Amino acid sequence: MKKWLSLFLLGSACTTLAICAVRVAAQLVRQDNPTPATRDSRTKQDPTGKRRISQELQITGDQSWTDTGIDVRPGEHIIVTAKGTLRYGDAKEDNGPDGISRGFKDLLRILPFSGAGRGALIGRVGDAEIAQPFLLGAHRDVIVPVAGKLAIGINQAGDDIGDGTYAVRIEVQAPDSDSAYRPARQVKSLSGVDATLWTKVPRRVTDKNDTPGDMVNFLIIGSEDAMQKVFTTAGWVKVDADVRGTVLHGILESISKESYLTMPMSPLYLFRRPQDYGWAHAEPIKVVASRNHLRIWKAPFEIDGRALWVGAATHDIGFDRDQRNDGITHKIDPDVDLERDYVEKTLTATGLIDEVSYALPSNALRDARTATGGSFHSDGRVLILKIGDRVGSVSAQSSSHR
Repeated sequence: MKKWLSLFLLGSACTTLAICAVRVAAQLVRQDNPTPATRDSRTKQDPTGKRRISQELQITGDQSWTDTGIDVRPGEHIIVTAKGTLRYGDAKEDNGPDGISRGFKDLLRILPFSGAGRGALIGRVGDAEIAQPFLLGAHRDVIVPVAGKLAIGINQAGDDIGDGTYAVRIEVQAPDSDSAYRPARQVKSLSGVDATLWTKVPRRVTDKNDTPGDMVNFLIIGSEDAMQKVFTTAGWVKVDADVRGTVLHGILESISKESYLTMPMSPLYLFRRPQDYGWAHAEPIKVVASRNHLRIWKAPFEIDGRALWVGAATHDIGFDRDQRNDGITHKIDPDVDLERDYVEKTLTATGLIDEVSYALPSNALRDARTATGGSFHSDGRVLILKIGDRVGSVSAQSSSHR
């Protein structure tokens, strides 16, 4: 028996990635041909002139993500209200849109959104390849952190579907007038990024023995707080500094997606010190052999009075032999420009980057080997991202929804 549920959506933030089940208004919706399923869908203007969209749909527990057909923009509000029940074969009772409380068995499950229980109603915004799923539950007010299409799903594995239906109502309202979220502008050059800068920024990082390694392929201009907010909003996770910390963190937070991502990165050096931050972005089930990751250092100088962060990003795609000691190390994708572009795509999607530019240093690096002996190649360009001036003073609302 189907129950209808109201879902008002006035906004919050989060982006994410996952596998979920969905059926709309008694129609099967295929992931490769998503069709918005609505009983009542309309766009209107409220008395203050803000654009509003409301939509009602039904989601059943036997399909994957459903594209609602709603395009949302950074800073917009989404309010979701949902009712209904699902029943899993091994569950003792029905569950609602908030999902089943996570238990020991969930350690063995890989769910699209590990921060909530099986059967919870979840959402994602934007490209499925980078989107970070977030919890909606029975009622959620979310501020959209990125631009893109809104999809709704159920927090469950593809081979573990529930029986039942959720009735959902979605409402979207325009951003608040003081929203910090803005689309990034593509510019040819940025103030302070010139030939003099490239005499102070090394082209490569090194290991502890000064063996040249990964190339420097992106710069970020902005405060430390702003830099952390941008990465967190984009779904990147801080990587633990050492193995012992990772093991302890894994024990205490073993049902969290972050515990899978925070496998340690070896220290590499720039400006005569190891990285200030390591960030990773991946699906838990793939993280042991494959993850997007980067290291970032604060430069010992500023650009136009703002902090400069110098980064090296690579994509682990498997394992390889460490030619320094015949040990085992991660193998990176030799086309490092793909990871540089991945960094741009995920960070600019947050709406927190003001300006984007590329620069080609006179001593551009095009072909080289990592410190462990793996080869890589590049077009030599360096990505430069300038964070909006107001970002550091605005709280990271999206982090509370992951």
